[in-house]
Parts: sequence; structure tokens; C-alpha cells
Amino acid sequence: MNENPIESLSGLKQEDFKQEVQGKPVNLYFLRNSAGNEVAITNYAGAIVAIMVPDRNGKYANVIQGHDNIDEVVNSPEIYLSTLIGRYGNRINKGKFQIDGKEYTLAINDGENALHGGPTGFHARVWDAEQLDKQTLKLNYVAADMEEGFPGKLDVTVIYSWTDDNELKIEYKAKTDKKTIINLTNHGYFALAGLANPTPTIEDLECEVNADFYLPIDAGCIPLGNIAPVENTPFDFRKPKTIGQDIEKDDQQLKNGNGYDHCYVLNKNEEGELSFAARIYEPNSGRTMEVYTTEPGMQMYTNNWGQGHHGTHGATYPRRSAICFEAQHFPDSPNRPYFPSVILRPEDEYTQTTIYKFGVKK
Repeated sequence: MNENPIESLSGLKQEDFKQEVQGKPVNLYFLRNSAGNEVAITNYAGAIVAIMVPDRNGKYANVIQGHDNIDEVVNSPEIYLSTLIGRYGNRINKGKFQIDGKEYTLAINDGENALHGGPTGFHARVWDAEQLDKQTLKLNYVAADMEEGFPGKLDVTVIYSWTDDNELKIEYKAKTDKKTIINLTNHGYFALAGLANPTPTIEDLECEVNADFYLPIDAGCIPLGNIAPVENTPFDFRKPKTIGQDIEKDDQQLKNGNGYDHCYVLNKNEEGELSFAARIYEPNSGRTMEVYTTEPGMQMYTNNWGQGHHGTHGATYPRRSAICFEAQHFPDSPNRPYFPSVILRPEDEYTQTTIYKFGVKK
């Protein structure tokens, strides 16, 4: 059931997304809450192509980067643009890991390393879709044993819910028939000022991250292995500050990431609790976004490699025109036994919940 009025808030049209891809039907699904605010998602890659929320004056804008037709989503210059990520989000050193002494080799697609589940990871797949009601979309994908080099047939369900409190809630569940590794996330490119040509920089965004520690990286963005305090570094967002305040500082970690592209170790009272991770505030529009997650980590990425490509309704996406908060387990965890485990066994179920809550500061 997908009731689609002639006019969508985002101006997106289902007919621009209806197509067969990989022999499966693709469509556009609208979620609308009681305030009339809108989220639009396609079942190719689970890509979020619109989040329509008002600013302090009640003016609507799309605050997530995407495209306005399926061909551009499939062929986007930014292949992870606001998509689901799996089977393993973030990087695995040299694309190799072991389970019970057996080595597995993944495709190398980021320098010397494997990134975001490989070239045909979950961001490049058609998911089966079922719109449960006007505010809820259920997606399912079954990854074959050894797809992209990962062991085990993995059955993944993702439920997007758009609540009356303007919370985009993403719930993940997965089962495997063989011991495997898993690290799912969403790579939303958030632009709270609204999409435009060009979309404004995020450097004026006020940002707060609930983390006393982060993971330093090498030049290939692989964790060095230590967990470092944010105190007295450019990575300290425990009190709100602008993204631009320290991003160009003479700091080796910022050089390694070409900006912020680091995993924060989120402050938690107990493992797996749904707790506050981050908050951003866009001063011109007054829009805010808060992130809550059950995950131990969150990759903060400041779109350091953006090329200014075209997106929805003629918008362009220059470098640092979006920010990503990818809730996840830590990068390269399969090779770091002292990091929280990413092993999934057949007798267990993988679960994760992440919430992006939108608001306005008057």
C-alpha cells in the first residue's frame, strides 16, 4: 500500500523510479507523518532520496543528498550516496580477515583495502520492499554465501519508520546460516541547510558528539589500533563547536582523513543501549538533527571527497556540503580482537537501531 498523491513535498515522482534493475522491480516509497513531513526511499540500495522538514519559518527543504530518478541513483558519482551499507560498513585492512583460522579475501576497492562491503555490496543491490503503512517501509535482502567474499547466506531486514516526532528510525535484523562478520549502517549525506545549486557548506554547522575517545587512522584510513582521547585535539566535539573551527588545522589525523573521516567511540552506560550519539544545528535555517544508536561507534565523515556532482532537481553537491553519521561497529574489527566483536553465528540474530531526529531551534 503506497498511496501517492499527485504532489509530493519533495517534488519526486514514482514514475521516475519505476523500473526493473537486476531483474527486480524498483520503486519510490513515500513515508508521511501526521505533520505532513515526508521521507522518500527507493528500494535500490535502500537509498533515502528525500527528507522534507521545515526550517524555523516553516519553509520546507530536502535535507538529504540524493537523486530524482533511478538511473541517476544507480549511476551516481557518489556510489554510497545516502544508501544502506553492508555486509561490512567501513574498511577492512587489505581486504583480509580470518574466522576460526580460515582466511577470507574480499575485493579491494579503496586503496589497498576493502570498503563498505565491496563494489557490489548492499549499496548496489535491489531490496524486496513492502510498505507496511503510510509511515513504515520494510526492506529485505538475502546475500548469498560467499557474495563479495563473505561466508554465510545472510538474510537482512531493514525497517524504516518515520514517526510523528520527525524521527527517521532505522531498525536492522539479520540471520546467517554460517559464521560470518557483519557491520551494517546507513550512509546518509545530511545537508540541513537544504539542497541547492550549490548546496551550502557544512562548515558553519554546530556539532556535538557524545564521545570521549576516537580511533586514530593511518594514511589509508585503517585504525592504528589504539583508542585515543579527543581531549586537546580537533576531534573534541563534547561541547558544540562548528565543523569548520578545526577542520583545516595542521593535524596529522585530519590530513590522513582529508578532514573528519574517523570513528568515534560513543559513550555508553551499557553495551547495546539506545543512547544519544550526536547533534547538529544549522544556524541559518534553525534546523537540528540528533542521532541515537545502539551501536558502539559512529563514523563522522565530512564529505571530504565531494566533487560537486549534480543531484535532486538540479542541486549540486560540492566538497563538504554534507555530513555523514554512520552508526556502526569499528573499522577493521575482524582483525582487532580487542574491538567489539562483529562475528554473527547461526544461532544468534544481528540487531541494530539508529534514529535520526529532526527539529528546529527558534
